[in-house]
Amino acid sequence: MKPACNVATLVERYFTERLMRQRNASANTIASYRDTFRLLFKFAQARLRKSPSDLTIGDLDASFIGAFLNDLETKRGASAKTRNLRLTAIRSFFQFVSFEEPAHSALIQRVLAIPSKRHDKRQVHFLTRPEIEAILAAPDRTTWLGRRDHTLLLVAVQTGLRLSELISLDRDAVHLDAGAHVRCVGKGRKERTTPLTTLARRALQAWLKEPIRKEGTALFTNVHGGRLSADSVQSLLAKHVQVAGESCPSLKSKRVSPHVLRHSAAMELLQAGVDCSVIALWLGHESIETTQTYLHAHLALKEAALAKLKPYQGGKRTRFRPDDRLLAFLEAL
Repeated sequence: MKPACNVATLVERYFTERLMRQRNASANTIASYRDTFRLLFKFAQARLRKSPSDLTIGDLDASFIGAFLNDLETKRGASAKTRNLRLTAIRSFFQFVSFEEPAHSALIQRVLAIPSKRHDKRQVHFLTRPEIEAILAAPDRTTWLGRRDHTLLLVAVQTGLRLSELISLDRDAVHLDAGAHVRCVGKGRKERTTPLTTLARRALQAWLKEPIRKEGTALFTNVHGGRLSADSVQSLLAKHVQVAGESCPSLKSKRVSPHVLRHSAAMELLQAGVDCSVIALWLGHESIETTQTYLHAHLALKEAALAKLKPYQGGKRTRFRPDDRLLAFLEAL
């Protein structure tokens, strides 16, 4: 068989040429796709008794890929969402292979035709204004750590930055002149600017006057001047939420993560009447469909829509009765 049909050769070229050189994919995307192929090759070793270097495209047909996805759910306990993420990586690879190995187009098309699995989408969780204010009031601002935490949480809940975006901010990413904003690089290496409220602008002005710890460039540093980690932000948030729960009991029943602060920023904008397309730009969403999630969580909008409905004034309603066997079958589904 031609060397080009060897999976090892194709995978190496896919990662080095397609993902890294042509697409300039982010480190997170490469890591996610790498993990998918690790799992796939481990499954192939157990099922086909072949080492990854000996696999050919013919081994990775639709039935094998389907079995792998099923194994992820049944044996490894992966959710439908995780299964779909793995399938996305596999589809991307086979789209690359379709140009490299057109002789295998029939096999490739059958793999690409494997559908994503629908799954229940949980409603987003967010904080109310009193809960936000209680958390922002929790840090002890007579200390350096308290001032840092207060400023960090205020920026997080006002800008809606992702946790990775927040901890990667440098001091020079903050612009406090006319049109005050922060500049960050988000998913897909897309740069965006997010405006600051007067309150956040003042907090950042005061924070930037604090002595720099060991010449660190990060906007929010630890006591040693190093950049905060994701775990440290989650830890400090949990500490302040616990304190805030004493004055705001509703927080005791909520699981508050940095991403909940992001959701809360979006809901604040939505409640202020900001259009979803603007919120999508604000949060750095790839598609406005992602932002529509917040509409589903907005009970006040639903109640307003319900209030506009008029009660049914017609006669007696009757159930549809199919007069055909096939229609009856469809009705019973």
